[in-house]
Amino acid sequence: MKKVFLSRLICGMMMITILLLSACSGGKGTDAYDTAEFFAMDTSMSLKIWGGEDGCERVQNRAAELDRALSAVDEDSEIYSLNRDGSAALGADALALVRRSLELCAELGGSFDVTVYPAVREWGFTTGGYTVPDPGRLSELAQRIDYRAVELDGDTVTLPEGVMIDLGAVAKGYLADEARTVLEEIGADCAVLNLGGTILLYGEKADGSSFKVGIADPDSPASYFGYLTLGEGVAATSGGYERYFERDGKRYIHILDPATAAPADNGVTSVTVFTGEGARADAMSTALFVMGKEAAAQYYLSHDGFEYVMLMSDGTLYISGGIADSFTLSDGYGFNIVTIKRDRS
Repeated sequence: MKKVFLSRLICGMMMITILLLSACSGGKGTDAYDTAEFFAMDTSMSLKIWGGEDGCERVQNRAAELDRALSAVDEDSEIYSLNRDGSAALGADALALVRRSLELCAELGGSFDVTVYPAVREWGFTTGGYTVPDPGRLSELAQRIDYRAVELDGDTVTLPEGVMIDLGAVAKGYLADEARTVLEEIGADCAVLNLGGTILLYGEKADGSSFKVGIADPDSPASYFGYLTLGEGVAATSGGYERYFERDGKRYIHILDPATAAPADNGVTSVTVFTGEGARADAMSTALFVMGKEAAAQYYLSHDGFEYVMLMSDGTLYISGGIADSFTLSDGYGFNIVTIKRDRS
């Protein structure tokens, strides 16, 4: 019997929640801030901006613009048209994110791949009509997943037959990057933007303290197994608890391994990445989840510019060395914490 866990889906949309925030009045010496809550990119978003004018309205407008351009399921979007027709001239936003996404696919060795979309559809994660494809069908789908097959010529993107793309895994991160530009333009002092679980931390709090970001417990997403004390940047989480279904006692999550076209099944339950770029944070959280603990650790040891927290189903928590001192485990959790350190000798 198929089970769809809507309560966990709703909670999973808020993968990371800001905790313990004090006023971010910056140089203006006031606790006043603008706030907004809205729905975009298939998730709930909330904004808090200290300083500047019309910041919330401008970020919300950008979210709506990007939603219209980047959605793979909206028949009026540019990406939908590209997938339907196999070739399309894209506008500035869609083209920029396709280019950046392909760069990230290459950087991450294909563990993140925007052409996984046909497999996502086959499993039913776009419609809720869940199914478990047979091995032959999965093999066929996996052979079509290859970001290198996407052709760019000026503003025109062309896809081979049977190949489609989905930018949903990086769209919120791209919005975070665009929102940062808005905050800079209006002269905001400080901001905390929860873009459906991709968190942009901007500016400096009035008291000079750091932001605190809670990480959801995959077994109880309304609770937090710990929190990170952070400065400016973007935190993004990928978790198997966000969207899944069960069939014959087995759980199938929405995070697919591009190599197999099947849900990643390596004992990882969530990955949080902290870095300076939103699109990169989103893509990396997905890629590290797919890589698994050993490959993710090796990737971290050979690449700079990001930190991560990875929770395993056996209760082991892997934390990268650059962020280990910023992590606090919540009371009542007995995770075995392993620190992954880069050798700087």
